[in-house]
Amino acid sequence: MTDALVIKIARPLTRVNWAASQCTGSRGGTRPYNAAVATPVHAVEHYENFPVASWLVPARLRPPIVAIYRFARHADDIADEGDAPPAARLAALAALHAQLARAADGREPSDPVVAQLVPHVRAHRLDWSRFHALLGAFEQDVTVHRYPTRAALLEYCARSADPVGQLVLAVFEALDPVNRGLSDRICTALQLINFAQDVAIDWSRGRLYLPLADLARHGVGEADIAAAARNAVAGPGLRACIAEQARAAAQMLASGAPLARRVPGRLAWELRAIVAGAARVLRQLERGGHDPFARRPRLTPLDAPPLLMHVLRQAVAR
Repeated sequence: MTDALVIKIARPLTRVNWAASQCTGSRGGTRPYNAAVATPVHAVEHYENFPVASWLVPARLRPPIVAIYRFARHADDIADEGDAPPAARLAALAALHAQLARAADGREPSDPVVAQLVPHVRAHRLDWSRFHALLGAFEQDVTVHRYPTRAALLEYCARSADPVGQLVLAVFEALDPVNRGLSDRICTALQLINFAQDVAIDWSRGRLYLPLADLARHGVGEADIAAAARNAVAGPGLRACIAEQARAAAQMLASGAPLARRVPGRLAWELRAIVAGAARVLRQLERGGHDPFARRPRLTPLDAPPLLMHVLRQAVAR
């Protein structure tokens, strides 16, 4: 769901989707899950999208980043893991909305994951509405499994990915209108890259994050996607559609990259690593013929040296 944006650079820059080191967004991979719908998950190493609270984040700022991550992870697991029916998932997410409202009113929340947020929200003057936006996206994951247009998909990304980047900027005291716009582009791009990367995984879960209108324009229907999953190879129309989605994501990612020149030092390095890792995933997808059914692109520790060189070149060129 909202957690898998794509990036596994190498420890300690372990995967995160998450967006927390710059956004959230989700999908593939495995993760610990404790119970049917509502048991908090406390590990911070498994999130699929970004390096969360890595050594690039100053020690004093790691606790709020981890608290944001745990909230998103917990809500994501409610929406996406276990075997609870949709009604139970939606009820649990509604309860989290109520807990957020309680905390915003100055009352003590009973949910420990929300309670953990409170001191950090106060200390960094975070906006509670961004946590509600994330919950809205998780609710959508329960009920919406197809997107008719690119506009509809981008609206989902605006709530599933962008709020985390905004929260991280706020923690670093770097949230202003220009930075927010650049961050939103990076976060949405990471989410879109994850969708392209994980078409096969999402399809196996009954979800499709390629806009139906774009698929139709390439002459692709759901039967073609089912055949690709069955045969572990995508047809030419499906590969062309995925390539189109990847190019659009690459352009959006590049348009947000200047954010690294506008934020504090360690966050700038984190952003450069995230953007470089995402770009490398896109190159792997291209080298594989834009066919994630045959081979899902992913980063490994072997990618760390070239990524480091790329990040250093970016920093020197600023």
